Amino acid sequence: MPTRRSLLASASATVAAGAFLCAALGPAWSQQPPVKVGELNSYGSMAAFAVPYRNGLNLALDEINAKGGVLGGRKLEFVIRDNGATTGDAVGVAEELVTREGVSMLVGTFLSNIGLAVSDFANQKKTLFLASEPLTDAITMGAGNPYTYRVRPGTFMQTRMLVDAVKAKGVKKWAIIAPNYEYGQSAAASFKRLIKEATPDAEIVVEQYPPIGKFAADAGATIAALDAAKPDGIFNVLFGADLTPFVREGNTRGLFKGRTVVSLLTGEPEYMLPLKDETPEDWIITGYPWEQITEPRHKAFVDAYKAKFNDTPRLGSMLGYLVVYMVRDLIDKAGATDTDKLIAALNDMKFDTIAGPVVMRGLDHQSSLGGWVGLSTQKNGQGAMKDWKFIDGQSVMFSETDVKAARK
Repeated sequence: MPTRRSLLASASATVAAGAFLCAALGPAWSQQPPVKVGELNSYGSMAAFAVPYRNGLNLALDEINAKGGVLGGRKLEFVIRDNGATTGDAVGVAEELVTREGVSMLVGTFLSNIGLAVSDFANQKKTLFLASEPLTDAITMGAGNPYTYRVRPGTFMQTRMLVDAVKAKGVKKWAIIAPNYEYGQSAAASFKRLIKEATPDAEIVVEQYPPIGKFAADAGATIAALDAAKPDGIFNVLFGADLTPFVREGNTRGLFKGRTVVSLLTGEPEYMLPLKDETPEDWIITGYPWEQITEPRHKAFVDAYKAKFNDTPRLGSMLGYLVVYMVRDLIDKAGATDTDKLIAALNDMKFDTIAGPVVMRGLDHQSSLGGWVGLSTQKNGQGAMKDWKFIDGQSVMFSETDVKAARK
């Protein structure tokens, strides 16, 4: 019959073995709860961008947790939800993530109107919201608040990149075509301002704002209206399901012949791949020439992404990957998950990313993440970018005067 001393010795040995096993297996055996981040996005309605974004996000999570997670060994966990692509549904999802899931912060959104709705929710609930994708300038300007920060360059920044690239051409008569919702209207407003600053005698001779996702239904009439105004240049903001019929109908009707076309987002693989051999030549575009970027850290990301998903990365892939590493660095710098400490750490924080150095400007909560600008072309029957260069976001941000006037 075992004695009390032998039972205690056996128990001690079991505890010691468990401790050794826990140490050997690392963070997976940690008794600390995970750090939970709420991620909400339009995974169903905007899958071309959002699904690769989620892939990049998961790749980064795997890498981070394999190396010990955050805060000295806690697992970093993203609680991912579809936001339903409506403002009401998105706010309901955000509420669930904060109150039921107990997330430390919110991340994500794609459509600009959804981003603004979640931003307002975050402000009311005093919860940090890192808006990864929505591009409207309102989110960091007129509707900006202490709890919302944005990662991607907004419409002003990206439009300024394009205007800087086209201003030497001296085009004076412009047409604008943009989806009729927050992002399209914001981009159009930025273009009107910036093209006048670059070319004072420039004028907008026609504007068309088809409903998002429904350009094909009235493509002929819209193209005819643009052509009838006889512009010398076209500023296009259509993307996704609207871009392909715009290019196809425009090519068929000769809309682009002899005209300068400046096109926002068109070089992103999400939207360029469907164009295939219909990709127009020499449009001035923003995009993501992933296969031509030679920086070692970026190439390592591309290799890891292709190995894990048996697919090539999209801009969304790169963004999701980058955002998760920014979240990791933020939490580790703050040393906690309290909102006040996270915000204090985030203002003017510097990040070392696969797209280069990025600063989260405390003035307007806009990151200095840059973008790629070049010309559209075809390679082997597929759309691609040529003659591109990377533009540092700090060179195209709103001025301090603009920010202070907007964020009163």
